Amino acid sequence: MKNLIIVESPTKAKTIKNFLGKDYAVIASKGHVRDLPKSSFGIKIEDNTFTPEYRTPKDHSAIVKEIKALAKNAETIYIATDEDREGEAIGFHIATAIGKKPEELPRIVFHEITQNAITHALENPRTLDFSSINAQQTRRLLDRIVGYKLSPLLASKIQKGLSAGRVQSSSLKIIVDREKEIRAFKPQEFWSIDALFNKNIESLLVEFDGQKIEKMTISMKDRANEIVSRLKNETYTVGKIERKERKSRTNPPFMTSTLQQNASSMLGFSPKKTMMLAQNLYEGVKTHKGTMGVITYMRTDSLNIAKEAIEEARHQILEQFGEKYLPKKPNYYKSSSKGAQEAHEAIRPTVLDFTPELAKTYLEPDQLKLYTLIYNRFLASQMNDALFESQTLIFASESGKFKASGRKLLFDGFYRVYGASDKDKLLPDLSQGQEVSLDKLDANQHFTEPPARFSEASLIKKLESLGIGRPSTYAPTISTLSARSYITIEKKQIIPSEIAFTVIELLEKNFPSIVDSSFTSEMEEKLDLIAEDSADWQQTLSEFYGPFIERVEEGKKNIKSQKVVIPTGEICPECGGELVKRKGRFGEFISCNNFPKCKYTRNLGKTEKKPLKTIDVKCPECGGDIVERTSRRGKFFGCANYPKCKFISNYEPTNRKCSECGGMMVTRELRKKQIFECIKCKHREDADA
Repeated sequence: MKNLIIVESPTKAKTIKNFLGKDYAVIASKGHVRDLPKSSFGIKIEDNTFTPEYRTPKDHSAIVKEIKALAKNAETIYIATDEDREGEAIGFHIATAIGKKPEELPRIVFHEITQNAITHALENPRTLDFSSINAQQTRRLLDRIVGYKLSPLLASKIQKGLSAGRVQSSSLKIIVDREKEIRAFKPQEFWSIDALFNKNIESLLVEFDGQKIEKMTISMKDRANEIVSRLKNETYTVGKIERKERKSRTNPPFMTSTLQQNASSMLGFSPKKTMMLAQNLYEGVKTHKGTMGVITYMRTDSLNIAKEAIEEARHQILEQFGEKYLPKKPNYYKSSSKGAQEAHEAIRPTVLDFTPELAKTYLEPDQLKLYTLIYNRFLASQMNDALFESQTLIFASESGKFKASGRKLLFDGFYRVYGASDKDKLLPDLSQGQEVSLDKLDANQHFTEPPARFSEASLIKKLESLGIGRPSTYAPTISTLSARSYITIEKKQIIPSEIAFTVIELLEKNFPSIVDSSFTSEMEEKLDLIAEDSADWQQTLSEFYGPFIERVEEGKKNIKSQKVVIPTGEICPECGGELVKRKGRFGEFISCNNFPKCKYTRNLGKTEKKPLKTIDVKCPECGGDIVERTSRRGKFFGCANYPKCKFISNYEPTNRKCSECGGMMVTRELRKKQIFECIKCKHREDADA
């Protein structure tokens, strides 16, 4: 072995190895090989100098040892981690962990994992970018300072288990503020006057007695009925016909935020799932040309596209759809995201002849859905705009005017690649001055609606517009808020828990900068300046740390405890102690005042625990009763002697014995059919047999 290439992911390592000969060994670091310790603050602060005390986690010690052994026999060691700040920092830590000088190891970068990209990268190595490393290091230390110093304060003043974070807390405030708007909202009544002309032309009143009728203009039922009574007996003619051509512009290719938004709204994928699938597609999947990465790097805020990729797309559009679908010049796009790294590329397919139709043979169903979304969006971005004719008819009487709108697709343009276009809503051919019949006239009541709760997609859009976080942080931020029980996601709506309001209220009063979106955005801009070598990372940390830690110390003394314990007058059924009402992550609940010695709890409103339902089957492990239980994941079955006996089954046990091994069989549904399955050997039998 002459050369060693170190990447982050085992899948990525396997894919790259397919492109190289025996002179190369490829190994994965499996992420960060050094990090701040979990059990201590891990930052030494002296004279406004911040020194991180990195450690190699136990679960990475073996891989570091393996990389060291391979590095000893390698003539050249290449760092090939992802081309972003995180990847740059991981490369730095790998070099340090194996005892090499980071500045001496060649660094190779690529936006896609294909034969040509890897070959080009090896021919054009560079050195590690220490400005990017410092920017990532600053982010890591800032997050550690906020989390390590502020989370214990929340736990001591509100309740155990709470946490705060620089991006996490400002994101939570946005969610809580929206919920406050919804709760404070008072609906207002308004009326619309709707008509039907010539039996099928739906129209809306837009003018009455010379005054424009806009939303909220008619606020009373009596006024609406008065207007209807006057208009229903009048004669109507076509007062105006208007037709205009309008373009529907192509969308740019995806970047991280727009991919997450579209995958959420169109496929129902969470941001976390979207990024996991995109990671698979980037690192390597089976194709008609062997294993390779089929999309470019998926953590990007750039809309740039390589010239070669644009030319390939234009060639395919010309061949597949014809000249009228191809713009005279390529379409170029520029990101509006704050701090976008325009040197990167947008997300696109790496090989256009790996079409979605061909990909059906190779990709898993969810991989295929996401790949199709990326593929079609990229190809469409290089096509001509669609062209519509917007149509407007005005029906006029002595007192009022009604407006009917429609549109007709003249040229499908980029819609062609999606296989469908918006349905036409055509208006009939009428002539100006022509009399029309009024077939129906109604006054319809409406109420204004509160602002909608954020979905994961709309929250990401909001965070992006405010400059909070970066492509790599959107999905983890939402996952963290959910894991900490600050939010729940129901029917795609993000709902803050009651404890989230308490936490945000405390932070707003005592740590306003932590939840201020402008401050968080400005900090991201400072990190960008550090990455550009235009700001000092130590100074940035010092400017933040001093005022922040001063507020933390003040908070320890001055913030009043918000822990609420209210006696209920009930006696604990387990120890005889007093039961009290407390606030928890999931709202209010009842527990014993002798906690933690006594762990009795129940949901608010329940006076006793429901008895567990026993089924007529004995436990195969201890002979005890089997009972039906429930958890957040649904119904399951377990031994009544738990925790002494840990028998558990997701499916209902039966007294039927397996014909193959004699084990217990459970009943379950498979392909809408009831079957029996052995819990030992998994042998299956038809329930009707």
